[in-house]
Amino acid sequence: MSDERPEKPLPDLRASDADRDRVVERLRDAVAEGRLDMEEFEERLDAAYKSRTYAELEPLTRDLPAPAGGPENGPVARPTTAAEPWTGRIGGGGSSATAVAVMSGFQRKGRWTVPARFDAVAFWGGGQLDLREADFAQREVVINCVAVMGGIEITVPPGVELDVRGFGFMGAFDQRDNPGPFEPGAPRVVVTGFAFWGGVEIKVKKRKRPLDGPSLRKEL
Repeated sequence: MSDERPEKPLPDLRASDADRDRVVERLRDAVAEGRLDMEEFEERLDAAYKSRTYAELEPLTRDLPAPAGGPENGPVARPTTAAEPWTGRIGGGGSSATAVAVMSGFQRKGRWTVPARFDAVAFWGGGQLDLREADFAQREVVINCVAVMGGIEITVPPGVELDVRGFGFMGAFDQRDNPGPFEPGAPRVVVTGFAFWGGVEIKVKKRKRPLDGPSLRKEL
């Protein structure tokens, strides 16, 4: 006689942030397709972010067709693997390879592709590189920073493999947060360079959630 416990039913499983975000993305598409009005969207959006289990998420998309390329039946919410968030985000050409700020500033954020090597220079200026929504040209990318009487801020999502090798002379290379254990399939980000009377700061922040109701209404 086996004493193994039966697997926990799917509806009772705890949903992750990725599961909730996936449902919100489907609801967002439904608004764009004209299947939901903004009042219905906002009601379901609020319910999605309050949901704790798959049983609470499933009714929110039950009356919506599956997204293109998705399963014909079944809820949008489903268990995810650790490597899934990075699927399709590695490979291809870089959006740009250089950013320079001389008594000015630069910014790279949102959906862009980090090349194999990216050079960032700030001289009496500042720059921001946000990698949370970015794609990566290859598994390992190198960001070379030169900050002279200026500053460069780099933001990466949790789960990436982060290697900071920069040098500061009367300046600083400062890694503020620990990205935690890197996820299978996640890219490796190497930060090199030097700071002279300036600084390079690396932060770890979660990816931004999909647009909420008011922001989506403005975008649409």
